[in-house]
Amino acid sequence: MRVLVIEDYQPLARSMAQGLREAGYGVDVAADGAAGLAIARSTDYDAIVLDLMLPELDGFSVLERLRQERHPAGILIVTARGEVSDRVKSLDLGADDCIVKPFAFEELLARVRAVIRRQYGRPQQVVSVADLEIDASSRTVKRGGRTIQLSAREYALLEYLATRRGQTVTRSDIWEHVYDFASEPSSNVVDVYIGYLRKKVDQGFARKLIHTRRGFGYVLGDLE
Repeated sequence: MRVLVIEDYQPLARSMAQGLREAGYGVDVAADGAAGLAIARSTDYDAIVLDLMLPELDGFSVLERLRQERHPAGILIVTARGEVSDRVKSLDLGADDCIVKPFAFEELLARVRAVIRRQYGRPQQVVSVADLEIDASSRTVKRGGRTIQLSAREYALLEYLATRRGQTVTRSDIWEHVYDFASEPSSNVVDVYIGYLRKKVDQGFARKLIHTRRGFGYVLGDLE
């Protein structure tokens, strides 16, 4: 999943970006509202963490323009001002959630996860596909009750497929949304990691859950 952090206070921006990357997200950072708006327009981010008090263009303006343009990202507002009116205005302009500084990073991370789940219409923390269970809060995966050990990149790919379960997901979609894939020089990196997932998720089970639709992409779930 890809997240854009728009925050002008650099120590906080670096801290949030590092924590999100360690949690398995791909992260871009913008230091002012105008730059953040331009970057957001260039990519279909899964979530945007947006400060309200920004130079060049304030957070309210960024939020309003993104929602007018129907940008698909879930937007989490971060504000140092605790006024209820700011939170109400943010929500009325289309924000998905708000958090007030100072905050614990664990809370920010939980709110980012919740924003992304709601964006994909999956409000529950545990996503089930047949006997496969993916717990977004603990980042654990089980099939048939057995825990499956995945690397951070394998988990990121499976989680993205799970948010789109039953749908065909193209290689381009995966390239855009899965952490660090865009930095990989190999052109077949998606196919390689799909292969890794198949060995861990499907091998040994009669019912296969990861399918290829040739010429289109991949599907997690049953093919029609």
